[in-house]
Amino acid sequence: MESVIGLVNRIQRACTVFGDYGFENALPTLWDSLPTIVVVGGQSSGKSSVLESIVGRDFLPRGSGIVTRRPLVLQLYKTEQGQEEYAQFLHNGNKNFRDFSLVRKEIQEETDRVTGKGKQISPLPINLSIYSPNVVNLTLIDLPGLTKVAIEGQPESIVQDIESMVRSYVEKPNCIILAITPANQDIATSDAIKLAREVDPAGERTFGVLTKLDLMDRGTNALDELFLLKRPFKFMEHWWLTYTPPHPHLHTETQKLNRQQVGNVMAVVTFLMDLILKLTVHLTPVIEGRSYRLQHPWVGIVNRSQADINRNVGMLAARHREREFFAASPDYGYIASRMGSEYLANLLSKQLESVIKARIPGIMSLINQSIDELEAELDHFGRTVVVDAGVQLYTILELCRAFDRVFKEHLDGGRPGGDRIYGVFDYQLPAAIRKLPFDRHLSLQNVRKVVSEADGYQPHLIAPEQGYRRLIERSLNYFKGPAEASVDAVHFILKELVRKSIGETQELRRFPTLQADIAAAANEALERFRDDSKKTVLRMVDMESSYLTVDFFRKLPQEVDKGGNPTMSLVDRYNEGHFRRIGSNVSSYVVTVAEVLRNSIPKAVVHCQVREAKQSLLDHFYSQVGKREGQQLAQLLAEDPVLMERRQQCGRRLELYKSARDEIDSVLWAR
Repeated sequence: MESVIGLVNRIQRACTVFGDYGFENALPTLWDSLPTIVVVGGQSSGKSSVLESIVGRDFLPRGSGIVTRRPLVLQLYKTEQGQEEYAQFLHNGNKNFRDFSLVRKEIQEETDRVTGKGKQISPLPINLSIYSPNVVNLTLIDLPGLTKVAIEGQPESIVQDIESMVRSYVEKPNCIILAITPANQDIATSDAIKLAREVDPAGERTFGVLTKLDLMDRGTNALDELFLLKRPFKFMEHWWLTYTPPHPHLHTETQKLNRQQVGNVMAVVTFLMDLILKLTVHLTPVIEGRSYRLQHPWVGIVNRSQADINRNVGMLAARHREREFFAASPDYGYIASRMGSEYLANLLSKQLESVIKARIPGIMSLINQSIDELEAELDHFGRTVVVDAGVQLYTILELCRAFDRVFKEHLDGGRPGGDRIYGVFDYQLPAAIRKLPFDRHLSLQNVRKVVSEADGYQPHLIAPEQGYRRLIERSLNYFKGPAEASVDAVHFILKELVRKSIGETQELRRFPTLQADIAAAANEALERFRDDSKKTVLRMVDMESSYLTVDFFRKLPQEVDKGGNPTMSLVDRYNEGHFRRIGSNVSSYVVTVAEVLRNSIPKAVVHCQVREAKQSLLDHFYSQVGKREGQQLAQLLAEDPVLMERRQQCGRRLELYKSARDEIDSVLWAR
């Protein structure tokens, strides 16, 4: 018994040290998987008295209102007879408290340290261990008492806050509920039983405790549900003997009945009811679970009275008086062996041992799974960077290379995004070329205007060469727009891929400063690549304008006269058909050039932007970072505080799980 309960105690203490006490959903929690006994009850239900009776010591703060404002994890260790009792708080290390009045003071001060001296509550537990020959090996968690109203100094949300805290414990399937209910209170109104009924409707993990049995109404007991049936008969007897008819003529008839005889009849009825109650007392007992059935037996407790507390009656003496009360009670004598705080402590200890043994395989499975998950997450975060400048520079270069690999995977097809560049060349560029205003530029009216202006004061004699050249040059100039748009579109895609690649480089997530520097350096390089690309594609358009393909025009059909000479009259040269032929010829040449540019612009863009981005995106950054000193390198490797905290939390939680695994292994091998 010592090994398995002590095992869970050690793991719970480790959980508290590492910040795992069931309220943190962001990380795996071991706390929730550990079997625990949680003490639940309303204010003034006797929770503190039950705990002190189990321990055999006065050690809990007392007072009005909410006294327990933080969970108290109470771990009891049985020592050899004759050894001195002492207590230890987890937050105080190995300091021993042998004066239990100082334990009470320490609980109060530690509560105030976290919650302030007001009436606030906190989920952060206080871990208290008590070593004594007068206890059994047991762990209990005392929670704030359930309340229905907020008192002065408390926030309005205090009622809901306490219930939420208590629910967070009792809803766990590994939680054993110790529901405390005063015997002088109707069980149907018990806060503890109401909550237990909601989370454990079958009563499989609930232990019911009735306190204040000695304070019940005279003539009643926790075994007796039928005592309420006496009251109607007592009322009838009293009513009959004191009845005065409302009308005088009825008074005479009433006097015919002998009041003494009626009284005798009522006495007989009362006697019969008492007999029925005595005969059926064992058929309908509250304490045997007939009012609210549980899978485990109800246990009655006799607490110290306030007078006992004022007279400093010791807990061991109170235990003795409790045993005498049950042994001598005509109502509870037959079940005295399973009443009282000592029986309750042993019952809970055996139950906790049983549950722990049943849960150990599942706990080990959870621990191993969580260790794998935490180690995988830490691998993503990476380890802490050392302060050596050489190591820091190497780390920065490795991180840059990791980013560069992701970026290239986007371009080469290993990751999505690079295909958008192909879309620019295959869809956007051709569509932009098709939308160029050639119809307007080569309209009959504009061709006539351009050709006429090109001739000047002398009309052209054979062919309007200057007109042709001006029409072609102005037409080809339109291609600059789609060419520049293609460069800008690819530039935008590359910038997006840089941003995505930085976000997808797991190793970089820790270092926001380095991320920003890489992004700035990459975007600066992309700007240079865009400028070079734009110059190149514009130069390609200019080259098409600078030198026209002569063979194209030589192959055009020529106008011939009747003698077969390629001439035409001056009249024909200025008719509508002539200008239409000029516009058609220029259009044919422009289409030919458009096909050339449609193929050459993508090549220039890829060569100047995409290829350069793949080969030398961070070259300038590498040259600059190599010149930085140690402090500057350290600044680049300044971690994101959120991720750094997350890594530290994972590291602490991993240490907790490995420690718990070693603890369980040591116990299993020892057995």
